[in-house]
Amino acid sequence: MSERLAKYGMVAPGIVIVLGTALYPLVTTFYLSFRDWNLGRANESKSLWMPSDGWSQIGYLFENYTRAVTDPSMWNSAWVTARFTVAATLLTVGFALAIAVLLFRGGIVRAALRSILILPFAMSPALIGALWRFMANADFGLAGAIARALHLHDLDLLGNPTAAFWLVLSSDVWHWTPYFALIFIGALASVPKETQEAAEIDGASPLRVFFSITLPQLVPVLAVALVLKAIFALKVFDQVVMITNGGPGQATQTLTHFIYFQGFKYLNMGYASALGWLLVIPMMLLTVLYVRLTQRGK
Repeated sequence: MSERLAKYGMVAPGIVIVLGTALYPLVTTFYLSFRDWNLGRANESKSLWMPSDGWSQIGYLFENYTRAVTDPSMWNSAWVTARFTVAATLLTVGFALAIAVLLFRGGIVRAALRSILILPFAMSPALIGALWRFMANADFGLAGAIARALHLHDLDLLGNPTAAFWLVLSSDVWHWTPYFALIFIGALASVPKETQEAAEIDGASPLRVFFSITLPQLVPVLAVALVLKAIFALKVFDQVVMITNGGPGQATQTLTHFIYFQGFKYLNMGYASALGWLLVIPMMLLTVLYVRLTQRGK
C-alpha cells in the first residue's frame, strides 16, 4: 500500500499542473462560450439564455457558435490555417526526412552538423518571427539587399499576400525541421541493417533500397511525425504576430490569431471562447490519433 501511495504521490504534482493549466482553462472557456462578455462593457459575463426566457428561445444560448459559423472572417482564418497546416506538415516532414538520410551515416562532419541542427529548434518562435521580419524588410533586410542587387526595387514581401504567407510558412518549417530530423535519425538507426545489406547484395541501387526497404519500415514514425506536426501547425501564433500580424489584410491571419484579436483587441471574451472551442475540436481529434499511433503495438 505504501508503494502505491508513493507512486501516486510522485505523479500528483504533474496532475495538479495539468489540471490547472489545461483542464481549468478548457472548462472555463467552454462555460464562457455560452455567455455574453465584452470586457469593454462589463466586468462580469451574462448568460445568453435563461429558462425564464422560454424554451423557444434556447437557440440564443448558442449565439456565439452561430456567429462563428456565419462569420466570413472566421472562415478566412480557418482556410488560412488549413493551408498552413497542410503545407507546413508536408514540407517539414519531407525536409526533415531528407536531412536525416543525409546525416545518418557516421563521420566527423555529419556529427558536427547533427549537433548544429538543434540550434533553430532551440530558438523561441517569437525570436524567429522577429528575425524573419527583419530579413524581409525592403529597406535594410536581406530581401531588400538581394532585390537591389537584382534591380528589383519594388519587392515588398510583407505587402504581398502570397509572399507574406510563404514567409510565415518558411519560418515555421525552418523552426521545426531540425526537431523532426533528429527523430528520423533515431528511427533510421533502428532499421535492421541486414535487410538493407541483403538488398544491396541482390543488386538494388541505394535509391531502390531506401524506397523499398528503409522507407516502409519508417512508416509508423512518419505517421506519428505527421500528426504531431499538424498539431503544432494548427496552433501557430508567435510567428504570425511577429512577422505579419495577420496581414496584409487577413492573408496570414490564422485561427489562433483571429481568436487573439477577438478576445484581446475587441475584448469579446464570449465569442473568443466559442472560437477557441472550434479550434479545440480538430486538435482533440489529432491528439486521439497521435495517442493511438504511439500506443500501437504496445
